[in-house]
Amino acid sequence: MIILIIYVAIFSAAFFAVRFGARKFRQMNDFTSLKTVTFGDESAVRPDRWASVISVITIFLLWGAFTGSKWVPIHAPGPFVGDTEFTYTLEAPDGTQDEATVFVRVFNVGETIEDRETTPGDGIAKNDVLSVGAWRSQLLLMDKNDEVTRSDGARVVSVDGQPVEPGQTVRVSDGKVAVTAKGSLNFSPATGMQMEPIWLPPPESVVSRVAEIASEGYQNFTLWEHLFWSLFRVIVGFALGALVGIPLGYAMGLSDWFRGWFDPIVEFMRPVPPLALIPLVIIWAGIGESGKIILLFLAALWIMTISARAGVSGVAISKVHAAYSLGASKWQLMRHVIVPNSLPEIFTGARVAMGVCWGTVVAAELVAAEKGAGMMIMVASRFQLTDIVLMGIILIGIIGYGIDIMMRKAETWLVPWKGKI
Repeated sequence: MIILIIYVAIFSAAFFAVRFGARKFRQMNDFTSLKTVTFGDESAVRPDRWASVISVITIFLLWGAFTGSKWVPIHAPGPFVGDTEFTYTLEAPDGTQDEATVFVRVFNVGETIEDRETTPGDGIAKNDVLSVGAWRSQLLLMDKNDEVTRSDGARVVSVDGQPVEPGQTVRVSDGKVAVTAKGSLNFSPATGMQMEPIWLPPPESVVSRVAEIASEGYQNFTLWEHLFWSLFRVIVGFALGALVGIPLGYAMGLSDWFRGWFDPIVEFMRPVPPLALIPLVIIWAGIGESGKIILLFLAALWIMTISARAGVSGVAISKVHAAYSLGASKWQLMRHVIVPNSLPEIFTGARVAMGVCWGTVVAAELVAAEKGAGMMIMVASRFQLTDIVLMGIILIGIIGYGIDIMMRKAETWLVPWKGKI
């Protein structure tokens, strides 16, 4: 919640700073800036580059600030590390009370430390020492030192002067102490606001993993081999889906018989998520490469079919009549009217299909794959190697974004008439 509030605050501050600050120094007199109607006109609303840059920097700074990264100058309060202490009051069955001090040493997990030393002291409650890792907790068994134990009827009645009962938790200096149902004490040091590395490692850990796996490999394959095989499966599956889906979509858009025959099948399969087909594909095609390609083929097939069908159905009838009035044959009509006007819709569907395939291949590789980005993430998660998991997710996102950019460029190059005819 705190991170979300900070993110919203940065977004609002950046919005007003750019809108009323930086833009005053830029001359907005191009054609797009002069448009007054933007609804339904994609060309009238373009990404603000300032907003994009600030957005990426904000996410990076928040990530680093809440993970204690060395690459970020400002950090959120981190976990307590060092020496602290608290006291507890032990009450014997006869009502006698005595106070003991517990000397605690909190250390970073993975470090080698020496336990603190103390003298037991006099009385029925004895002083004790405790060592606990940051973000962890440690149980204190007073019975090992105290003269009167819980089995004798003794109980802890207060911690740092605060009355307690079994099941209660009290705050002490640099942490909190919980009294368990059986009456023992469990100390948890203050965690601060930073994330534990096992849940979210800092950026430098993820970057170092990229260099390490790129050079040394992971699970018998280098990083580039993992990414290559994932990309290869996506391209082959998408290509097969487009090869079948586009002609099928054209047929459904041009023929009422094809539309009636295949429409129930397409509309039935369209809402079925590709991940739901994994068990069936495994039964039919096994866990080899063919099964993964088939799954990606099915993920792209219905999207490409619907986009091609929508592209054909969206051709203005006036253009068809104009072509016929000029003496165009059916082939010429298809070549010069139907295909050019449907290509923008097909490219939009191709971008969606490629994104779905890229997301599906990761899930497909979670099942008995020997190589691939999804397999790398799955194996790393089993051993709680969060830095490798994050590395895989970031690389998948970057590659997916790169693919989308390339498809946009291809659309601009191959369909320059989009929005003009």
